[in-house]
Amino acid sequence: MMIESTKIDFRYRCVRQVSDVTDLVQMFFPGNRNQQHAAARILLELRAASGIKSTLTFLQKEHGISRRTLQRTRAKLARLGLIEHVSWMNTRYGGQTGWKLSSRMDAALRHIANKINEWRNDKRPDRRAKDEQLTELLK
Repeated sequence: MMIESTKIDFRYRCVRQVSDVTDLVQMFFPGNRNQQHAAARILLELRAASGIKSTLTFLQKEHGISRRTLQRTRAKLARLGLIEHVSWMNTRYGGQTGWKLSSRMDAALRHIANKINEWRNDKRPDRRAKDEQLTELLK
């Protein structure tokens, strides 16, 4: 019996094949069907919400998700930047508190993609020398 890895599968081919929410949650929660189900439910609920969702605990009863699975999944989605918690102190949302879909992850991925392109296209000799010096520090 082969044990399935639980590490995020972010290989190029896997990313290119993502076509819906089930593919997305399989990439972020491989090997854990309970968390895949919980993540899909959280993401779909937040996408359907007209604003901020004050709580996600109703998903436990409605969809048979355990409290622990819901909390762990929600925490991982927040760490990844797919969802975010809005505090009552956030003036942009007028004192509301709860959860919403976030744009942090896509912004971060765009930023790193731009940095990679800049680095790849930067052929200046001084840049190469700096990269060599920095690489030497990694020894």
